Order: sequence, then C-alpha cells, then structure tokens
Amino acid sequence: MILDSLDQAALYGVLHPSFPKAFAWLASHDPATADGRYEIDGPCLVAIVQRYETAPAEEKKWETHRIHGDIQFMVEGSELIGYTKRDLLAVRTPYNPEKDAEFYEPPAGIPSRFRLDAGSFAVFLPQDGHQPGVQIDAPAAVHKVVIKFRL
Repeated sequence: MILDSLDQAALYGVLHPSFPKAFAWLASHDPATADGRYEIDGPCLVAIVQRYETAPAEEKKWETHRIHGDIQFMVEGSELIGYTKRDLLAVRTPYNPEKDAEFYEPPAGIPSRFRLDAGSFAVFLPQDGHQPGVQIDAPAAVHKVVIKFRL
C-alpha cells in the first residue's frame, strides 16, 4: 500500500507501466466530470469517477482484488480507509472474477485506518485488504476517482 499526495506522483511512475498515464489523467481531471467509468488506455486502465456519502465503518465492506490494483484519489472531501493484510481477513463473499473482488469479515481487533484527504491518493495491490468510504466524525459527501490498473 502506498499513501501520498498527487504532487508527488512522479516518484511512482517506475513502479508500474500504467502509472504515468494514470497519474496524468488524475492531474488533468476536471471536477465537473460526471460519475461513471472512463477508459484511459483501453480496458486495462480505467477511471471510475464517483460521488457518495461516507458511512460508519460497520456499514462499509473490506475488499481485495486479484487482477487489478487500485489508485484511490480524493478529489473533494475526506474519508477514512481501513487497511490490513489480506491474510488476516476471513472471507465473507468468495472471489467473483467478473467483478474482480472478494469481500471479508471485519478484522479482529482494531484495524489500521488512515485519512484520505483532497489531493491525496492510496495505491492498493492484491495483498492489501482495504475498507474505503468510512466516515471521519459524521457522514460527509466525497468526490473520488478510483483508477483500476491491470497487474
């Protein structure tokens, strides 16, 4: 897992061949872009623009992916994201290859959480269990872009 701000994205371009295009797309993202799915470089690099309200942790799912990694970029607003190693999670909903997602029971104990603020991004790989969309103090509106990059 990586957590940083978009102004530092150039540091990560060498980690995956899709990262330069993904971060360039995010840097030029127009906040007026409608929610939806946008191909950046064919089906292997896709942006999902979304606006939603954060919610209590108990209402948000823990997930991982196998074929794609995520770059989750906060355009407006703030949320907490839970993080733990996939190996520490118990499967709730088995892997669905069509959705490239597997969902989990909440981890035992108190999970790690970090704050994703406007201008920041987090990168998740298959070993990274994550729980996006958690409210900070109360439900709040956010505008986020999730870039799916094929591994």
